[in-house]
Amino acid sequence: MINFEYASPTQKEQVATLLGSQPQNSAILAGGTDLLALMKDNIVEPRRLVNIKQIKGLEGIQYDAKQGLTIGALARLTDIADNANVRKAFPALAHAIDEAASPQLRNMATMGGNLLQRPRCWYFRNGFGLLALDKNGQSLVLKGDNRYHAILGNEGPAYFVSPSTVAPILIAYGSKVVIMDASGKNRIVPLESLYRIPGQQGEREHAIAPNELLTNVVVQPAPGVKAAIYEVRQRHAFDWPLATAAVVVQMEGSTVKSARVVLGHVAPIPWISKEAEQALVGKPLNQDTATAAGVASVRHAKGLGDNNFKIQFVRVAVKRALMQAAGM
Repeated sequence: MINFEYASPTQKEQVATLLGSQPQNSAILAGGTDLLALMKDNIVEPRRLVNIKQIKGLEGIQYDAKQGLTIGALARLTDIADNANVRKAFPALAHAIDEAASPQLRNMATMGGNLLQRPRCWYFRNGFGLLALDKNGQSLVLKGDNRYHAILGNEGPAYFVSPSTVAPILIAYGSKVVIMDASGKNRIVPLESLYRIPGQQGEREHAIAPNELLTNVVVQPAPGVKAAIYEVRQRHAFDWPLATAAVVVQMEGSTVKSARVVLGHVAPIPWISKEAEQALVGKPLNQDTATAAGVASVRHAKGLGDNNFKIQFVRVAVKRALMQAAGM
């Protein structure tokens, strides 16, 4: 690692000044499970680390039947998954966290860190940047090993996949994030707005300024919905998913009134599948409609060669998530 300054503020209003406006100059330290690995490999080289673990009020988990669930950015994944209210009101979220990483990592990793973690793309992790370009400006992904890269939203030049295992189900639940800007004011945005696909070298994959702080995640009340998440992994033990489908379905009698289908690990952002949702609304939730939604979810998917298998994985993940949600 290169030398860096270390700051440990006790008030969240101090964070913006300590971070500054240049993303390469500073980084927030929370759980540190991803950041420290990036620093050790010299992928990121912040001149200042801002430890936010001494700031009170960022670690809470609060639930109200009318207001929903509020999760502090510093809440540990283990604590969220073990929370009785989370397991009762948002069981699919608890399940997603149970599947995220290993027990040791869940004991350290935070909600904010999981949502804002950097891609696992091996070109990025070896110093070639988010767009993974060679010295001639050509994509290493397209001409190299792209087994674990995007099949949706991959028109270029970005081909990495969004790594968060928790974001898809949170987006399916209609969650929002609270972000404190440099002036100390809060803005509340849909969680899906936090992610973007970089269009050129130097752009980040998160729509949050270098001196802004994600403080809370707010999960809307979800009474009576059917929700589930299904992951396809190479190994059943801890491994990064190859494809994830998160579904939240609102029923009206035996008919689907509304649906949210969000795919993970198949695009540079958590991918909301409007095609799958349209295949469900107005129809009964059964095996046939689940199959049709799975087919619809990859209607515009495009394999890069080595990752063509992901298209079938998504079909299956969507179908099985819906069947689980329906109790089949």
